[in-house]
Amino acid sequence: VQLQASGGGLVQAGGSVRLSCTTRARASSNNGMGWFRQSPGKEREFVAAINWNGGSTYYADEVKGRFTISRDRAKSTVFLQMNSLKSGDTAVYFCAVARGAQASSRMETYNYWGRGTQVTVSS
Repeated sequence: VQLQASGGGLVQAGGSVRLSCTTRARASSNNGMGWFRQSPGKEREFVAAINWNGGSTYYADEVKGRFTISRDRAKSTVFLQMNSLKSGDTAVYFCAVARGAQASSRMETYNYWGRGTQVTVSS
């Protein structure tokens, strides 16, 4: 399974960015998907996740109310709408495909990872 994340870039604090992640395997439309991020010198951390049909979503506390995860199963694509961005959101963002239909905040849930896309928030 190949994942291609896009949509990152440089944005001012308070601004918005929409990340996309497209998989090249239709089978992934039946799997949960998630977004993680990693800043320099820090461990990779959970951001948001969505189960196979979009019926359940999960968010890290620090992004609740600001980020929204969604998916288009027909296009095998998951999105992360990021609003009210802060400098602390600066990181490389990775999308991942879960082993099964459910998603979670745990990295062990996921067995396929994209290369990541850089988001830089300037203050």
